[in-house]
Amino acid sequence: MQQRFLGGIPGGLGVVLGAHLVLTQAHAQAPEPFEPLPLWAYAWSTQPQPGDGPVVQPWPSRDLREGDDPEDVATPRTVEGSDAIYTRIDIRDAHDVIDWFPGDHPPMPDIMRRGPESLISVRGWGCASCHLPNGKGRPENAPPAGQPVEYTIRQLQDMATGQRFSADPRKPNSPTMTYLAAAMSEEEMREAAEYFAAMPWTPWIQVIEADLIPEMHLEEGNMYITVGEEPTEPLDGRIVETPVDEFQANYLRNPRSTWIAYVPVGSLARGEELVTTGAGRTIQCAICHGPDLMGLANMPGIAGRSPSYMMRQLYDMKVGTRNGLGVELMDAVLADLTVEDMTNIVAYLAALTPPPPSTGESQ
Repeated sequence: MQQRFLGGIPGGLGVVLGAHLVLTQAHAQAPEPFEPLPLWAYAWSTQPQPGDGPVVQPWPSRDLREGDDPEDVATPRTVEGSDAIYTRIDIRDAHDVIDWFPGDHPPMPDIMRRGPESLISVRGWGCASCHLPNGKGRPENAPPAGQPVEYTIRQLQDMATGQRFSADPRKPNSPTMTYLAAAMSEEEMREAAEYFAAMPWTPWIQVIEADLIPEMHLEEGNMYITVGEEPTEPLDGRIVETPVDEFQANYLRNPRSTWIAYVPVGSLARGEELVTTGAGRTIQCAICHGPDLMGLANMPGIAGRSPSYMMRQLYDMKVGTRNGLGVELMDAVLADLTVEDMTNIVAYLAALTPPPPSTGESQ
């Protein structure tokens, strides 16, 4: 089993280990997939095998890692438009999250920068380390910016109790979120949710229909990285989400560095029909998610967001690994949808341009 556990957990955090046990048991009881896992959404090249499990990430550290060039990781770095200077050691320290552009978002509270108070002694992850200070996230995790406060709180509660996890048992940040959510206090959950909700969702992804794409390198369990220049690799029904500038997005973790999503030719038109009319197979998304699909009441916004993330959520709900309050509302939506249908839906949703943030002024 590909599984290793977080070390150095202090006393009083038995709830975290308990949540991991719930997670492991839930994986063992998960229903059989209705179709093979859409590997592109989970960033794996092969289907999961019996006995596979998550490789749980080690606690954040400022130590040198295997393969590090000591001079390189200690070199001061800058990004265009920022006065900040950080080394690679600083950039990857998830317990002291860097902030290239503090003017782009509200002041980061401790839960964003340093993680749950209960994990301070072991240097737990700050929320903004994965979801970025602007809350836009990356293909391998969630984009919580602009989501309703109560919706985000509900997701954290569902993760903490083991009701929400990945259909791919190898996905490393699923158990990490279970640990972190279980370690958060109610006050920290609300503080995180209010921070993310305060930032409106704005354009982040360029969607391109294609039959052929540049050659890609797959960082297993993480994301696709563009390594070719000419379109030579068949897309073959996938969606491939990749950073526009890998050095900026990955090495420097520049939160202004954007993304490209290559989607199958024709998927946008097919997705539009499913989203807007149901195409006789599902329910129009606007009924719950609002006429602009930016969210309604405590229902999440789905326009312009990561297609990899959205696909994982649809598939996880379809096969029963994402549960919790509100998920039952999706049962009728997903009942007759195939993986191809869901691929078309998330391609279309990702291509939507979010409306400009409201100024709050009367018209």
